[in-house]
Amino acid sequence: MIPEVIGLTSREIEKNGISANTQLSEGLPAIQGDRVQLQQVILNLLINAIEAMSGMSEGPRELLISTAKTDAGVLVSVRDSGSGLMLESVEQLFESFYTTKPGGLGMGLSICRSIIEAHGGRLWASANEPRGAIFQFTLTA
Repeated sequence: MIPEVIGLTSREIEKNGISANTQLSEGLPAIQGDRVQLQQVILNLLINAIEAMSGMSEGPRELLISTAKTDAGVLVSVRDSGSGLMLESVEQLFESFYTTKPGGLGMGLSICRSIIEAHGGRLWASANEPRGAIFQFTLTA
């Protein structure tokens, strides 16, 4: 499913000069869930990462989408080298109507978290070093 969603964003990735890579683990357990909703989560995270890097004037623009097996299921990570996160506002990112983007509605990450939690998982964000953000979610198998 992840390569399909990357395909949907490939023009924006290319247009913004972003180097996009994947590290998709083999043999992951099957996840039961609404495919369209889970695609929407990944799409939203990718678009946010692209937008975070689109206005950058310095440094590489790198996007890494990875998966890994966990004890309970699967971990998906979207890592960018964009403007990063203010650590004091990380949890606010998931609140309805909170946005850091001009013209943003502040609903995307809130909806993503609701979708992941409805699937029995967890969605969180952290800083990427030396810059950027990492959004990760788990889903149980």
